[in-house]
Amino acid sequence: MGVAASLRSAGAEMFFPEGRIRVFLCRDPVDMRKSFDGLSALVRNTLGQDPLSGHCFVFVNRRATQIRVLYWDRTGYSLWAKRLERGRFWDWRKPPAPELDWTHLKLLLEGIEAGRQRRRYHRQVSENLAEITR
Repeated sequence: MGVAASLRSAGAEMFFPEGRIRVFLCRDPVDMRKSFDGLSALVRNTLGQDPLSGHCFVFVNRRATQIRVLYWDRTGYSLWAKRLERGRFWDWRKPPAPELDWTHLKLLLEGIEAGRQRRRYHRQVSENLAEITR
């Protein structure tokens, strides 16, 4: 097996095999200034999980406009971040379950509420045209 073939086969598992990944949600608001070490400490102390397990750990700020996803990928921590221009990921009075499936996380990041089956925020076509013509 050549180097390129071994990299391709290793790379296939580097990204998430959807059936095996678990997604844990911190149901308390988190300071988004925290980075790898601060978030991994929250995983151990608040969620009671091992941050090196390879699972995804989701953190949201108090206004629910920013989200961070921390995971370990065999070579180090990776951190995804997303900030909404409008809307919120959820209302803190009704946060999602403490453990999500991979599909629910993808829907959450895309702005789709699973129960309502529609986007939380949808830009108007006229807004898009106004930006293009500027």
